Amino acid sequence: MNRALHVGLSTCPNDTFLFHGLLTGQVDRRGLDLTFELLDIEELNAGLAAGRFDLAKGSFALALQHTEALGVLPTGSALGFGNGPLLLAPRPGTTPSADARVLCPGAHTTAHLLYRLFHGVGRIDHVVFSDVMPALEQGAADFGVCIHEGRFTYAERGLTRVEDLGARWEQETRAPLPLGGLFARRELSADTLRTLQAVIADSLAVGQADPRGTLPTLSKYAQELSDEVLFQHVELYVNEHTRDLGTVGEAALATLAARARAAGWMRDDAPELEVLGR
Repeated sequence: MNRALHVGLSTCPNDTFLFHGLLTGQVDRRGLDLTFELLDIEELNAGLAAGRFDLAKGSFALALQHTEALGVLPTGSALGFGNGPLLLAPRPGTTPSADARVLCPGAHTTAHLLYRLFHGVGRIDHVVFSDVMPALEQGAADFGVCIHEGRFTYAERGLTRVEDLGARWEQETRAPLPLGGLFARRELSADTLRTLQAVIADSLAVGQADPRGTLPTLSKYAQELSDEVLFQHVELYVNEHTRDLGTVGEAALATLAARARAAGWMRDDAPELEVLGR
């Protein structure tokens, strides 16, 4: 376990909350040599696909396309009810059509997969998640799929919610929505994977023991600077499934995989996404 492990995480409050204990040195790394890189979710997805990271936050939609190389840790997932991406528009009374320009926050994001599953029309362009709402405000796109803190602030910016894609998922599947998880290389040793799982669980416990103490870390990286918005985000995306996927979370992943296979998102013969580090 002496090899340096390259760890990627997003700048979103739920991830910086999760890793606060490790980033601030409050957690015993148990002999692991960890180097951290904070990036946009689609940059993390690209890095995972290219094998740049030993462990990184990523989209379940991306991991489903790389199940031979990646597995998910029990701790660290963004998975639950009422936390899905929103389909937004600059004005009310519109629905996507074949000639509409639709912005998504990355080709390999779960938000894009959901749009494909539930709508699948329009000219889809991919931009950094923080550019979606500004583009809609400027009239540069007809629709946009919004993720992260923006779900709390879109109305203040004069934008209209066309559909809550997460709510539609819940209505159709009766399952929590798997958005993202912590994905590790399957080639890592079982001992390394168990140790990674343990230190991440310890880091989450630090944040949960003193949520206000995480605020400097959250504020340092977040797109939205309001303390209230930061903690709204954490309360929504950090839940019991973040502590452990459990049987409910694993069943939700199986449902997402089945729909992804049916839509041609992943190969029919691809193995299931394995939970590592238990």
